[in-house]
Amino acid sequence: MDATSRPDKPAYSDDPEPGFVRVRLDLAYDGRDFSGWARQRERRTVQGELENALQTVMRLPYPVELTVAGRTDAGVHARGQVAHVDLREEVWAEHGEKLLRRLAGRLPHDVRVWRVAEAPAGFNARFSAIWRRYAYRVGDHRGGVDPLRRGHVLWHDWPLDVDLMNEAARKLLGEHDFAAYCKKREGATTIRTLLDLHWERPAPGEKDAGLAVATVRADAFCHNMVRALVGSLLLVGDGHRPVDFPGEVLEGRARHSAVNVVRPHGLTLEEVGYPADGRLAARNREARNRRTLPGAGGAGPGAACC
Repeated sequence: MDATSRPDKPAYSDDPEPGFVRVRLDLAYDGRDFSGWARQRERRTVQGELENALQTVMRLPYPVELTVAGRTDAGVHARGQVAHVDLREEVWAEHGEKLLRRLAGRLPHDVRVWRVAEAPAGFNARFSAIWRRYAYRVGDHRGGVDPLRRGHVLWHDWPLDVDLMNEAARKLLGEHDFAAYCKKREGATTIRTLLDLHWERPAPGEKDAGLAVATVRADAFCHNMVRALVGSLLLVGDGHRPVDFPGEVLEGRARHSAVNVVRPHGLTLEEVGYPADGRLAARNREARNRRTLPGAGGAGPGAACC
């Protein structure tokens, strides 16, 4: 391979090609000034900033390409995002120990990389993940949202009953076709396993007055899924819809005009879960199969949307 060319390799290969090392990056960002994760021409994105910084600090004559666990939308934040990049062995040997400090000096202040390490065999930031956990923060205090948190909390101007929202949320858990809560993408399945969905209010305190936090964890999420689920549950919490409403929308498998996709700034990717190292490669392969519900036919090829 010519030293000035871009490494020519599949974006989601199970293992790096000979002569390359797969490197895992754990990172965080404030999404308010980004047009999402994915690189776009003439728009500021997290992927674009990070790839440019990596190329610069390692003085590479070719661009690098990151694979991410969850492709967040414009305005969505992350505390526990995970990505990987395949680097030449000699590049990693030269820059690996200094990479974290150099990125801290090169990246803008709304993106931080907390950890850089060689990934175990079979690791793929996207396909090896077994779950993603998001938090959505809503404030229903009559006075509005704490000004210091306004970029991370949605103000809802109706009081919310968290117990009712949790009762409605329990009916959504498990494996379902979440087509009613997803923005449809051609060729992408909307079958997901929702592992956890619950609301809680932080311990009483002036700084947390009127705050309700949703924890949402699933094996993967399709486009707009978390924000649509939150939108349906808010309708229950403020009394505009009965507790069975979100479940009825789910069963209908079609978008409901009453369900708003809430604004992105209240949403944060908190954590990505991976299996034990010995299971990484197997999970990587499993996640690439197109999913169907029991009785709907066998699985076919295709990659799940995250």
